[in-house]
Amino acid sequence: MKPKILVTREVFDETLEFLGRHCEVESNQQDVAFDPETLARRLADKDGVVCSLTDRVDAKLIERCPRLKVVANIAVGYNNIDLPACTARGVMATNTPGVLDDSTADLAWTLILGAARRLTELERRVRGGEWTGWRLKQWLGMDVHHATLGIFGMGRIGQAIARRAAGFEMKVLYHNRSRVGSDIERRLNAAYVTKDELLRQSDFVVLQVPYSPETHHLIGARELKLMKPTAVLVNSTRGGVVDDAALVAALKSGAIRAAGLDVFENEPRLNPGFLELDNVVLVPHVGSSTEATRRAMAMTAANNLVAALTGGTPPNLLNPEAGKK
Repeated sequence: MKPKILVTREVFDETLEFLGRHCEVESNQQDVAFDPETLARRLADKDGVVCSLTDRVDAKLIERCPRLKVVANIAVGYNNIDLPACTARGVMATNTPGVLDDSTADLAWTLILGAARRLTELERRVRGGEWTGWRLKQWLGMDVHHATLGIFGMGRIGQAIARRAAGFEMKVLYHNRSRVGSDIERRLNAAYVTKDELLRQSDFVVLQVPYSPETHHLIGARELKLMKPTAVLVNSTRGGVVDDAALVAALKSGAIRAAGLDVFENEPRLNPGFLELDNVVLVPHVGSSTEATRRAMAMTAANNLVAALTGGTPPNLLNPEAGKK
């Protein structure tokens, strides 16, 4: 008998076909997010789940799902999953690292360039009929080339962002929980600095750290005051890493020049103050959203799930101790 699984959000046809060869699949191709009660009810008799960041998998849910063996998240981040609760019940949890690194780095650079050259603001002005001709001092932006790029988080995605800086001949600074190897620093031409040094020196500050209690409001009012008034902040990682209310205030007052944001606190209910500002580029959590990358993410999650349910070790297992229970 095939194991029963739930796919909580819409996925690609080839992902369902692959899962169907190994499992009895219930899928939510209508793509309407389940509320916690509906998710618990649908998952109660399942052996595994392919889920997304919109699904909260916590101790209360796991308690109601006695057959659950694996939670396969279609994301590299997993702050929607209570990992200790999974481990305590012997539930394996997996994510999808690696396959989205370059696409997410590309999006971070889109935000850097868009904020520096005021692209979303200027497009609105063109569409609104405000462009009446060329003027020397019209709608001036800032240079990216030869500027200083500061990166919080020098993991795979942070390193991909740093690699792209070479083409702009930028000075690269970084701050990380632990310093990366000297070989990586040489390859990226990147220098390790303290958090405050990075904020004071950088023209562009890019956040690429996972969200956790330790990184909650990593950037708040204090940190924004340390930045140059000409600096740009880019958040391409997770909402909650930035105190959005403090950022709105900083952008309004001119404490920093601009921001580019892919993620927000309480998304999709972003702080309405952002909508009043011209000096912020806003996009709806699309860092990995290219067709090739999202297909690869879905298949990575599917492979993780099938491996867990067929006696193997998932390639991207987050809690190896769970598999021993």
